[in-house]
Amino acid sequence: MSRPAAPPWLAHALRAQRGPVPWSAVTRGALATGPLLLAGVLSGRTPAGVLAAIAAMLAGINDRPGSRRSSVKRLGVPALAGGLGLLVGTYAGQGMAAVPLSLALTALGLVAGGISAIGPVASAAGTQLLVAAAIGAGMPATESGWQRALAFLAGAGWLILLRLALPTPGALTGDFRFDGERKAVADVYDAIAALLDAVGGAHATGRRAALTAALDHAQDALAGPRLRRCAGSAAERRLHARYAAALPLAEAATALYWAGGAVAARAAEGPRRLASAVRGDTGTGPLPSPHRSAPALRALDDALLRAAETFDRAEGAHHRLLARRRSVQDVVRAALGAGGREYGLRVALCFGGSAAIAQTLHHARWYGQHQHWYWLPATAVFLVKPDLGPLASRVLCRAAGTVLGALVFAGLAALLPRPAGLIMLVAVCGALVPVATRHFAALTAAVTVLVLALVMVGGEPQASLSRIGETLLACALVLVVGHLPMPGQRGGGVRARLAAAGDAAHAYLLHVLGESGDRAERWALRREAYRTLAEARTAIAFAAAELPALARHAEGTGAVADALERLVDTTTACAVHLDDTGRLTPRHLRQLRQALGELQLPGVRVPSPAAA
Repeated sequence: MSRPAAPPWLAHALRAQRGPVPWSAVTRGALATGPLLLAGVLSGRTPAGVLAAIAAMLAGINDRPGSRRSSVKRLGVPALAGGLGLLVGTYAGQGMAAVPLSLALTALGLVAGGISAIGPVASAAGTQLLVAAAIGAGMPATESGWQRALAFLAGAGWLILLRLALPTPGALTGDFRFDGERKAVADVYDAIAALLDAVGGAHATGRRAALTAALDHAQDALAGPRLRRCAGSAAERRLHARYAAALPLAEAATALYWAGGAVAARAAEGPRRLASAVRGDTGTGPLPSPHRSAPALRALDDALLRAAETFDRAEGAHHRLLARRRSVQDVVRAALGAGGREYGLRVALCFGGSAAIAQTLHHARWYGQHQHWYWLPATAVFLVKPDLGPLASRVLCRAAGTVLGALVFAGLAALLPRPAGLIMLVAVCGALVPVATRHFAALTAAVTVLVLALVMVGGEPQASLSRIGETLLACALVLVVGHLPMPGQRGGGVRARLAAAGDAAHAYLLHVLGESGDRAERWALRREAYRTLAEARTAIAFAAAELPALARHAEGTGAVADALERLVDTTTACAVHLDDTGRLTPRHLRQLRQALGELQLPGVRVPSPAAA
């Protein structure tokens, strides 16, 4: 007799990411929060040290694997938003009464929520903006707003400096500046080989999705902020050229996946050797050639030959830098569209409402001698973030993690010497944050211990019990707001991502059917089509794991994503076939018409069988 399956929201709450310990991020966390706090205490500027440690902690949450160049944007943009939030919050808290302050924070939440719908970096920036604004408005301080903002930016800047300066373990033998980019590009070739191994089998669909994720990660790793348009060093140019050489290989592998027939094992050996060459920054040597018995296999062989030529060059050619194809209009549409409006309203209600409740309780002396009403709105900001998982899962993990962290800190606070023991505890928790990001409850527990230690070093008494009460109150508030009806259609975030994926698939298909000779443009359109589809898939998976009252609003979106995926895969197969024969087969035409009929994309004319 089989066990009954756990409901989706509970299954998601129990699921944790797996992988090796990110020792480099752990080292940075240990060298950031604790030493910054120690420097503040020793210099007699404990409040500034606390703010710097908070900034380093928040930056540590965003410190994910990737290249040094991309980390500047991933860590720096949210830090700048946090500094601005602290500045605004400090002056608003000093100059406004409770009611105007709550209204101002509500308006700020509306803006930050809309901005968060743009993408992951914007979401992190919106979060830090609101958290820092709540801290600035509620945390008593003698410093001016700009002094507090500078302390915050110094803390985040220290972690960014560590990210740029410290080599990744195992990368000391080569140019460690590009170890993140090198690993990301090598992972693309490994993902191509894995897909070729799985073609025609049960795991092929998952391997194709893994290839998309690897390409997305490498694209982000190579396209970080820079002062000039072209790659500056020979090593960086080689990495750009080797990533570009992977794009036709990925296209051919996807066409083979669409065809469905198993391929010989030797077909995967070439991409696997290319992956080793990327990791060692070497040439490839001879590559095994796949049988040229079908258009997709011929495309794979041609792509391998071109890749071998690229790898054998000592100097990589200048390539156009790879970045997401998003215009200013796309960004504004994401912020002001259905998804941005819905999320902005919920953030505004949660952030402003929690600030109003917290101030009411604070002025009613419910907090006793504690001066931290800002904890409630800061907690609500993290709870309302949809990119951290389904709402019920977030609430459950946040409550469990806070209770665990508060109890652990209560025991440690009774044993550790002050302030030395608490500073050491902050350093340990800072080191644990990069590992704890794999599960929201674990991250909450580590952050709870760290924040309670910072509060006590700052001069306040032990506050574990009130921290638990405020978190449970924030959980209840976010659950209520999350289920409130909003103007417009529910599930706006999911539908907005599906619309973006549909637009990208439409543009890709029109380009392929137009038989343009610009392959670089085709590969860029293909990348955007698969990337937006992957983002829509993630949003759909989160929506499906909500409580039934919310999950029902995303019903049917999975079928639309399936049709889009079939369309993009078929378009890729069409592109490869047109390159080889100049015409499409009846199977290509039939599947194109079927997918277009399901999606009803305008302005697309599929050739007739006679014309093909």
